[in-house]
Amino acid sequence: MEAQVWDALVDVAKGAYTAGLGEGTVPRPLIMPLVRGELVGMIWARPLKTGQDALTGIVELANIAAAAGADEVVLVWESHDVATVCELPVVGPTPCLNMVVATSDGHVLHRFPYNERYLERGPEGPVSIAPDWMPVPAPEPDGELLPPIRAAVDYSFIPLELDHPSPFGVTVVLMEEDGYRVRLTDAFAF
Repeated sequence: MEAQVWDALVDVAKGAYTAGLGEGTVPRPLIMPLVRGELVGMIWARPLKTGQDALTGIVELANIAAAAGADEVVLVWESHDVATVCELPVVGPTPCLNMVVATSDGHVLHRFPYNERYLERGPEGPVSIAPDWMPVPAPEPDGELLPPIRAAVDYSFIPLELDHPSPFGVTVVLMEEDGYRVRLTDAFAF
């Protein structure tokens, strides 16, 4: 991936994450598939229920990458949030925004740790938080991924076998109907 594209994706992910925290929410996991270096779009996980539903919902992010024939994907998630909703132990620093760049040949994990700065408090605790980004550790080739993230990476590169004239289009429609937020770039919009 070109450095300019990577920097833009990091800026988008950090910006969305900062905005979400400022509104009192943790953004859901996100996948950004690429085909020959061109961004297909941004797809956020549907609302997730704790446990098996969360595991499934995260893994299903791979469907759109597989349907598009992605040769590279970037997945974005927050360590503590995904571990909690999936009922898994936290891996790595927390709080931390994670981004994994993956191809069918392997992946590189990038971590963006931060400290939480409370902007507003309500009667039940923090309502609005801003991340104070800390120094970024070195990228981790083949770094440890939580099981649903690992599965989403793996399934992103297995072609979908759909008996439909537009496998990509029908996948987008079905994912939107299931509650995934899909924002396609103009080159992939239909």
